[in-house]
Amino acid sequence: MTGGSALYFGGVVHQRHRPKKHHLNYRVFSVLLDLDELESLDGSLKLFGYNRRAVFSFWDKDHGCGEKGGLRAWVRQHLASAGIANEGLRVRVLCYPRIFGYVFNPLTVYFCEDDQGRLLALLYEVCNTFMERHTYVIPAAGITEGSVRHSCSKAMYVSPFVPMDCTYDFDIAPPTERVKISISERDQEGKLLYASFSGERSPLTDATLSRALFAYPLMTMKVMAGIHWEALRLWLKGVPIHRHRPAENRIASSVEHPVLSGGTQT
Repeated sequence: MTGGSALYFGGVVHQRHRPKKHHLNYRVFSVLLDLDELESLDGSLKLFGYNRRAVFSFWDKDHGCGEKGGLRAWVRQHLASAGIANEGLRVRVLCYPRIFGYVFNPLTVYFCEDDQGRLLALLYEVCNTFMERHTYVIPAAGITEGSVRHSCSKAMYVSPFVPMDCTYDFDIAPPTERVKISISERDQEGKLLYASFSGERSPLTDATLSRALFAYPLMTMKVMAGIHWEALRLWLKGVPIHRHRPAENRIASSVEHPVLSGGTQT
């Protein structure tokens, strides 16, 4: 296994609380990629490519500012904007890979650590189906018993079935043998939606990539198909629709104050 990179096999859960209850559960896998290992992974794995065509691939253009080779500098720039020193920075990215050239990542999480392995910040890169993406940069305050909990206001339209005036509450178990990303979305009336990904670690090798390919064929296409299928189900249930208003900038970001979930300032 290469140092910090890995596969995480697990599942995605969504639970809508109102105005109509709705639940989904899909089996998926994610890759955890250490940015410093991308070149070596590209050279050592037959099934994985970095900025090139392969069965599984990771492309800089899908993330950050979209510039080839610019992802690490983009992360550093955002940490500097948040007043976070980042000498000896290590960045690991949890996302879906391209499979046969296709991917849609509703959420990519960047775990930013110092050279001692201490978590400095998390970047939450949210994408919608209108090809817009917004990154929330949040210092890693509120670490309790191995998890990170904090909140921020919603800044980008994501779903036609969720209003804009909402708050995200994050509860993150950073990647070790397991990883868990949990997000609760609430509005002025209370909890609206819960979503999570949890998975167990496997080494990132050609053998485990082959296993992923056969266990989850065309997974990234199924992610997009699943989004539209669940949207149809919500529409049939009569859930109100909130129309899309284009973002001022297709790629944007915001530095958020570290606020504990529940509203307590750290």
